[in-house]
Parts: sequence; C-alpha cells; structure tokens
Amino acid sequence: MALPFLNGAGKKRDQLLSIDLGGRTTKAVYLQRKGEGFVLSRYALLDAPIYERNLSPDLLGEHLKGVCDALESKTRAVSLAVGVGDSIVRHAELPQMPIGDMRQVLKNNSKNYLQQDLPGHVFDCYIIPPRATPKLAEKPKVGSGSPKSRVLVAGAKKQLVDDMQNAVKSTGFTADNIVPGLIGPVNAFEMAMPEIFSREVIALVDVGFKNTTICVLQEGELVLSRVVNIGGDRLTNGLAESLGISYAEAEGIKVGMPTEVQANLESLVLPLGRELRASIDFFEHQQDKAVSQVFISGGSARSDFIVQTLQTELMVECKSWNPLSFLEVALPPQQAAEIDHIAPQLAVAVGAALAAF
Repeated sequence: MALPFLNGAGKKRDQLLSIDLGGRTTKAVYLQRKGEGFVLSRYALLDAPIYERNLSPDLLGEHLKGVCDALESKTRAVSLAVGVGDSIVRHAELPQMPIGDMRQVLKNNSKNYLQQDLPGHVFDCYIIPPRATPKLAEKPKVGSGSPKSRVLVAGAKKQLVDDMQNAVKSTGFTADNIVPGLIGPVNAFEMAMPEIFSREVIALVDVGFKNTTICVLQEGELVLSRVVNIGGDRLTNGLAESLGISYAEAEGIKVGMPTEVQANLESLVLPLGRELRASIDFFEHQQDKAVSQVFISGGSARSDFIVQTLQTELMVECKSWNPLSFLEVALPPQQAAEIDHIAPQLAVAVGAALAAF
C-alpha cells in the first residue's frame, strides 16, 4: 500500500534507505532487491533530536546525514516515514476520478470529504479495490449522482513535506518517497504473514514513543485505524516515578521486567489496553466480525509481560511479530547478533521502504 506525499515517479529501485523519524529513537534500514525478494544489509538506531520541535531543515539534515552514514549505503535514494503526530490517515468516499484529481479535490475541499478543514496540507489517495465477495449492495439513492470510490486518504502539512525534502537534499541524498508512518506496519505485515493478512480479521498495534497506533485489517483491507496518545514514554516515566529510579533504569526494567515490579507496570499498561479494546469493540459492533488476533510491534513489544497484560485486557490473543521475517539478512556480525531483539522496532521503517519499492 503506497500513500506517498512525494514519490519518485514510479521508479523501480534496486536499493533504498528507509528512515522512521521516531520521537526518541530514529530507526532506519538499508534494503536491496534480490530477485523477487529483499535483503536487509544494514540497520541503524540513533537517538532522535527529541528536544527540538519543528526542526529546521538544516538541523534535520544534519541528523539524517548521521543516519545515512551509519547505514553505509551505496544508494542515495531515501524513503522517510512521517510520524502519526504529523500526518493523518482517513477513509473517505470520493467521485471516481484519477488520483491526481482526488488530491486536488481534497486540497480545495478537505472539510467536505474528511470532516476537517486542513489548510496548507498535501494529500495522497489509495483507491480501495472492491471486495471479491461484496455484501448485498444498497439500492442507489435517488439523485445520488456519479458513482463513488472508497479511498484511503493520507495528509500532511505541505511545509513539513517541503522541509523534509530539503533536509534530505542538503545531505546529498534524494527524498524518493515520504510516507505516513501509520501504514508501515501494515505493509510489513502483508509481506511477513501473507496468509493471515489476506484471510483473517486481525489488529496491528504499534507502540511508539508518544503514541500507539491500532490498525484493524479485514481480509487484507485496512478498515479502521486510530492513534492512542499513550506510548512507551508514558510507561517508562510512570515506572521511573513509582519506583524512584532513573528513566534509563526504568527503560531496562520495562523490557527485562523483574517479577517484583510487575504490579507497577501493569497499572500503567491497563489504560492503553482499555483504549485499544474500545477500538476493537467499535469495529466488531460496526462490522459484526470478531478480531481473531492482535500483533504488537514497537519497542514495548519486546516485553513479554506487556504483551500478556494487553492480552488479558483485550481478551484476544496477543503476540509480538517479526517484521523482518520475509527478508534475507546479510548484516555485519555484531548487528546480526542483535537483530532478533531489535526487529519489533523496525516495522515502520521496513513498511515505508516497501511502499517505495
């Protein structure tokens, strides 16, 4: 699923850098095409410049250059993932027309189609194909006009997209694609678990630094997405405060989780579980279908206790998953030794790369 605000005019790339500009950690991967598949040649996790909001293109460019240097790539093409705080992904119905025209219609009249006035934004659209076995269609309404397309719409501020493009350009690289981060896990999951993706009703939960996203997929179609304003930062801060320890110590405990502090973490995870359960309930009541499994990614997915706590609250089987499972891994020895532990954090970066290939 490609929803780039900026794309490389349909170029077929053989290799690509993909960067997920996270709130605390920037995650990046260097992928190369190999036959029908892909090879992971490098990854990088670097501290993000979290204390600078609305980074200037120069400062962002400096950070991106450090990321690109760490990947030691032979390509100059870069795909960037826009964070959920800086982009929107919505469902809409638009008149049947070329995607370029849809983008212009949304730019001129976002309130009519997205129920929100979004001046100074750029948009992209993905036309949702009709289901193979659709439900009985409703009778067309009298005077309903031209037929409509069901569309997944992504939007971001034009100034942000321009700044990101200029920042990449300042490093000597090329911004090949700029993609909403929310669809990253969806793209990666389609490749990692194609059978489950295409046949089941599941939820993908990505626990980020400040926010958590939930995407409900029904037989390969993204039918519901929501951003919850609870992320790993709140869990770590809450643990640090309740135990009287440093943030760094709490981060280590959150993942390692000694049994004596489980009660402290459980009370912090439960509000997140309730918010996610509300989203699943909404979908199940609207569609009369049950979510069969929940797949969790992000740094917090490395904690078995967090996954199990969410399972208890959601009353649906929850498990972490590996967004790299479909890739051939050709990493330096030290990175290869750490990749299984790091993998859940790379779902957005990998999915953003797939949107660009």
